[in-house]
Amino acid sequence: MEYLEFELPIKELEAQLQKCKIIGEESDVDVTETCSQIKEKLDNAKKDIYKNLTPWQRVQMSRHPERPYTLDYIKAICGDSFLELHGDRNVKDDKAMIGGLGKIGDQSFMFIGQQKGHNTKTRQYRNFGMSNPEGYRKALRLMKSAEKFGIPVVTLIDTPGAYPGLEAEERGQGEAIARNILEMTRLKVPIITFIIGEGASGGALGIGVGNKVLMLENTWYSVISPESCSSILWRSWEYKEQAADALKLTANDMKKLKLVDAIIKEPVGGAHRDRATTFKTVSDVIVKTYNELKQLSQEELISQRMDKYAEMGDYKG
Repeated sequence: MEYLEFELPIKELEAQLQKCKIIGEESDVDVTETCSQIKEKLDNAKKDIYKNLTPWQRVQMSRHPERPYTLDYIKAICGDSFLELHGDRNVKDDKAMIGGLGKIGDQSFMFIGQQKGHNTKTRQYRNFGMSNPEGYRKALRLMKSAEKFGIPVVTLIDTPGAYPGLEAEERGQGEAIARNILEMTRLKVPIITFIIGEGASGGALGIGVGNKVLMLENTWYSVISPESCSSILWRSWEYKEQAADALKLTANDMKKLKLVDAIIKEPVGGAHRDRATTFKTVSDVIVKTYNELKQLSQEELISQRMDKYAEMGDYKG
């Protein structure tokens, strides 16, 4: 288990608890009381640390190297029923954007999301979760296929942003994202959107228009990353913590601003600490949300989605 800097007190107590257990197993010394005391300290430390996380610490949690990614969620939720679909039928298959059909129980869903890598090789293969225009066009192709067959769409957002390279701009990065936003507003099937990690800029919005938008507890959603904001405003990355505070990018901030519909509680210590519970929670939320949305007609789905985004923000005439 990897630990972030602010988690080091937890690391020390967990190491002490492990040593205490080993002593008890390898000798005749009764360490039950000592282990109980250490465990109590550990539980208190976890509560104190995780209930008082700063916005920057939430950003760090969302980027934890052991945090589950899109394919981890899909495989855990759908099992062997998931069929990945490839290509935008125009340029190529973008490895940073994945999608396909999967089932929860007897209900089929079209899953779409950004995928990051778990090591250097796979991170390069997945382009660090930053999609090219063909990734967004693939996502749109799959959404249109889902619409044709009346299949609800589930999108999973986890990206530091759309790929900013010259070749991406030449192939129409801005147009591809804008097209997705337009088409998603009027898609005739339910769209359920989850922010499972980083939700940065237009890269997130390209698959982020939904009837219900939900954020996991230790994620962020913003027009720009704290580091980029810091480099623009202060010409340095040193002020990223202040930028994170100012951007109001946490799940609680998004809920207060009515930009997301609900916050999904994570296990103590984050989604990576108890993957099975996290996957079960997300699966249950998908089913519950779909059961609510399937009661709406196509016209009501579109109207609800468009009204939701039209009402965001304050306007003064």
